[in-house]
Amino acid sequence: MPRWQRPRFVGLAIGATVLLLALSAGSVGSGAGTTLRVSLPDGRVLLRVALPPDGAFALRYRNSLYGSLAQERFVVMDGGALRLTELRAEQLAVLEEYYAIATTARAVGGPLGLAADPAHVPVIAALQVAATDRGARTLIVAGHDPIELWRFVDDRAPQVILEAEP
Repeated sequence: MPRWQRPRFVGLAIGATVLLLALSAGSVGSGAGTTLRVSLPDGRVLLRVALPPDGAFALRYRNSLYGSLAQERFVVMDGGALRLTELRAEQLAVLEEYYAIATTARAVGGPLGLAADPAHVPVIAALQVAATDRGARTLIVAGHDPIELWRFVDDRAPQVILEAEP
């Protein structure tokens, strides 16, 4: 390749790399206009919550084994799949023993003062959780008051399903 064409080739390669990174970034957290639907296993919809543009939401609950608060943070990906992005807890044991994190927990502000990346990053179409009085499972979405999911169900049938809707 002639010397005068090399800078152009390098510039094109850099431009293509930047474009690919920009396109791949759109596959995560593209929740603009996305709603999170909370329903019962029989299909009855309990509520719908508009998600922020980054598609982020969290589920806070009282861990039944340790009795302390924990939180699982999710993001909606392109196509509506839910991806676990971070774990938070009041107690280190919840992160290290209950979740079996693969990396060291880090201190963060707030009542759930410890955070860690999950050892396994599940990507799922729908998230089914038990919303019992004991666990007090609560949906946290920026711009909304906390939504106490456990108040919508009976402990004898506490399952709720969370799914993204475009």
